[in-house]
Amino acid sequence: MTQAADLVLLNGEIHPFTARADASEFHAGPGADLPEALAIRNGKIVRLGTTYDVEFLAGTNTTVVDLGGAVVVPGLIDAHTHMTTTGRYLVHADLSDAGSPSEALGRLEARAEELDVDSPDGDDGDGGDTDGDDWILGFGYDESSWEESRYLTREDLNAVSDTQPVAAFREDMHVASVNSVVLDRLRSSMPDDDVETEAGKPTGVLVEEAVDPVYDAIEPGPDETRSLLSAATEHAAGLGLTGVHDMVRRSYAPQVYRDLDLDGELPIRVRLNYWSDHLDALAELGLRTNHGSDRVQVGGVKTFTDGSIGGRTAKLSAPYDDGDGTGQWVVSPAELSTLVERADDAGFQLTVHAIGDEAIDATLDVFEEHATDPGASRHRIEHVELATDEAIDRFGELGVVASMQPNFHKWAVSGGLYESRLGDRRPRTNRLSKLRDAGAPLAFGSDGMPLGPLVGIHWAVNAPAESQRLSVTEAIRAYTHGAAYAGFDEDRLGTIEPGTCADLTVLAESPWESPDRIREIDVAMTIVDGEIVYDGRGDASRL
Repeated sequence: MTQAADLVLLNGEIHPFTARADASEFHAGPGADLPEALAIRNGKIVRLGTTYDVEFLAGTNTTVVDLGGAVVVPGLIDAHTHMTTTGRYLVHADLSDAGSPSEALGRLEARAEELDVDSPDGDDGDGGDTDGDDWILGFGYDESSWEESRYLTREDLNAVSDTQPVAAFREDMHVASVNSVVLDRLRSSMPDDDVETEAGKPTGVLVEEAVDPVYDAIEPGPDETRSLLSAATEHAAGLGLTGVHDMVRRSYAPQVYRDLDLDGELPIRVRLNYWSDHLDALAELGLRTNHGSDRVQVGGVKTFTDGSIGGRTAKLSAPYDDGDGTGQWVVSPAELSTLVERADDAGFQLTVHAIGDEAIDATLDVFEEHATDPGASRHRIEHVELATDEAIDRFGELGVVASMQPNFHKWAVSGGLYESRLGDRRPRTNRLSKLRDAGAPLAFGSDGMPLGPLVGIHWAVNAPAESQRLSVTEAIRAYTHGAAYAGFDEDRLGTIEPGTCADLTVLAESPWESPDRIREIDVAMTIVDGEIVYDGRGDASRL
């Protein structure tokens, strides 16, 4: 007698994303011969088929869900994000959709009122468990979307408070704006070249390494980190994410994730990509890429090469259109070579931030020269915003994963950030279809700008230039199978077929039928390991 299922989904539109016999495309999209029901037992898919076939696996203790035509895809995975920062968006001032400097400042002022901080005597910003009790923090502003396109300044933030430290982080996290209190506290620990000045005085705008002392000062302790990550992972599940690749540095996040896992309170899967300054400690502990539990795994070793286009610090081969210089190295090619050799020899995947064309070329050079087998090790380049034609071909030849953020296409529209910074190079940014055609493994994430995967899928489908666009199927594939491949998990995640993990995202509408409004589609359910971790349908829809 066939054993009953734990969970049965009926009357849906299920897109398995399993390869056809010729491996030329995935089994998804309009016109495909799609199953309408599935059964789950012990966290695994056990049957796909018609509702008539699958409902026979419903027993007395089976949870049965009538999908009412909802669309099921493999669980969406964000291959590059920052979950502690996402938690901070939820707790502190969220500046991500502020439409002007004044609106951003208003949100910071509202946050100051919430905190009721009016004493100059507070936490000294040493990174204790108070998360900087006297700090007024805002995250995610994007000045390129403002009519008055400028960074927030020291004078702006002094108006929020001239007695408490105030910091507002640009959404790329490579630029921060601070008030005079922060400069008085931390200026001595900031590299001069990364502190912007006017007439010899700091403007309050910090880039790259000058931002690090601010991060250190506000770094939350274990209890606060747990609160932030609990909020962030619950939020991620509500967005349809079943897993994330989190970039962590000098943080309690790895400990907190494992505690949440042991306590049964981690709703999604987490892959930890550790900053390169953790490499010696990781090797000393005997950790390697893919070590860990079913829910929390060691990913790669993360490093920078350059900065960001928004901060004019991405390393370009030709000058910026709206400023002097060609950006800067955060980690030089020589330093990167040493790191790649060490990490590769120790059995770690490398995840290397490279945005400008010169940085991407240098990273590919290092992988080709110093990595044993970049494809087998699944070494990754993060962002890949301005790759040359030659570099795109090399991704395919070397098998290096292009870990990209299609939501960055919001900067590629006419009059947007890329046009102001790069001029006629704008159409050559984030060329997703060119990389696909070159055979590059594509993995999608968000970098938390914003976290929502449907926003990224929307922009991948609706990018301004043809070379930047993918079909709906290809975009979802990069957020499912592609991200799973980047995490060595494609055998159990990223498709829906018997024997794979029951990680599923259920959408209220079909993105194939509404390709121009994918970011507006609601998530109906998120299922991880056969457990419904988010249900957005309401009690009335339950059977």
